[in-house]
Amino acid sequence: MGQCAFPYIFIVLSPVHSLGIEMKKIKDFHTPSSNTINTTLYYVLSCSPAPMVDPHLNNEERDKMEATLNYADHCFTGHATMHAENLWPSHLSSIAQLVQLFDLWKLTLQKRGCKSLVLAGAHGLMQGMMLSFGGLQFTENHLQFQSDPHVLHNSYSLRGIHYNKDLINLAVKLDQDEKPYLHVSVKFQDKLVKLYACEAGCLHEPVELTSEIRGHTFPVLVTQPLTPLLYISTDLTHLQDLQHTLHLKEILAHEEHMAKQYPGLPFLFWFSVASLITLFHLFLFKLIYNEYCGPGAKPLFRSKEDNELPSNKTKYTL
Repeated sequence: MGQCAFPYIFIVLSPVHSLGIEMKKIKDFHTPSSNTINTTLYYVLSCSPAPMVDPHLNNEERDKMEATLNYADHCFTGHATMHAENLWPSHLSSIAQLVQLFDLWKLTLQKRGCKSLVLAGAHGLMQGMMLSFGGLQFTENHLQFQSDPHVLHNSYSLRGIHYNKDLINLAVKLDQDEKPYLHVSVKFQDKLVKLYACEAGCLHEPVELTSEIRGHTFPVLVTQPLTPLLYISTDLTHLQDLQHTLHLKEILAHEEHMAKQYPGLPFLFWFSVASLITLFHLFLFKLIYNEYCGPGAKPLFRSKEDNELPSNKTKYTL
C-alpha cells in the first residue's frame, strides 16, 4: 500500500500548473464537477513521488521519463473514465480511502497501457489521468480522441496534453444551438514541429495546427462503424492515407446520429395514447346513447301538442 505525503504536491505544482481538466457545462448527474476533479488530482498527486524533479536522478533516466511523457504510446486504451464514479469520488473521509483511490488509479492506468507514465511519478499520473478522462489514446502514428458521442452534451477542456514536447489543449464546446464541436490549440515548447489534425473519417485535407490564440475548430462527426472523433499527428501523409483504411459505411453529423439513436417516443406510448382517446369517445357515446335512446330516455324533440298550452282554463272557487 502506498504512502501519501502531501508535501509532494508542492514539489510538482510548478511544473504541472499548466495541465488540468476543466468542466465548462454539465448536463447530467454522472459527470464529476470541476471541484471533484481538482480534488481527486490533488489527492492522487499527493500520494505520488516526483522523480523528474529529483536532483539525484541521472540524466539517462530523466530523458527516458521525458520521452514517455512526450509520447505515451498506447496510453490510454479502452473507454474514458469520465463517468467512473469510483475514480472521481465526490467525498473521501479517511486516509485509508485516499490511499485506496491512489492504488486504484495506478492499477487502472497500468492495465490500460500507461505503465511507463505511472513510473514517471506525479507528472506521468497527471498525464495519464487527463488522457483517461477524455478517452485520448496514443498509437504508433497519431493521438486520437475517441470519446463516446453520447457524452458530448457536456462541455469541458483538457489542458497541456504532451505531444513531442509540445502542449495541446483540447476542448469540447457547445455552439448557440447546443451542438458540440471540438476546439484545439497548441503551445509549442521546443523547435517548431508541424502538427496536423483531421476530424472523424479524415475525409477533408488535414489542418496544420498553429499557436494562434483563436485555435482551430473541428465538427463532431460520428461514423459507422464507430471511430475516433479526432486525429492529431506530425505525419501529414499518415493522416491523408488514414481515410482509405477506415472502411466506413456512413458519416453523420452529431445531431443526425443522436436523432437516429433516439428517433422519438416509442410506438407503445403512442398506441396507449390512441387507445385512451378511443375509450374516452366510446364512453362518451354510451352516455349520450343512454340519455336519449335507452330505457326511460327523454325524447329528442317534443311534439306540437306538448308545447301548446290549454286554451280553456278551469276556474276553481271555494
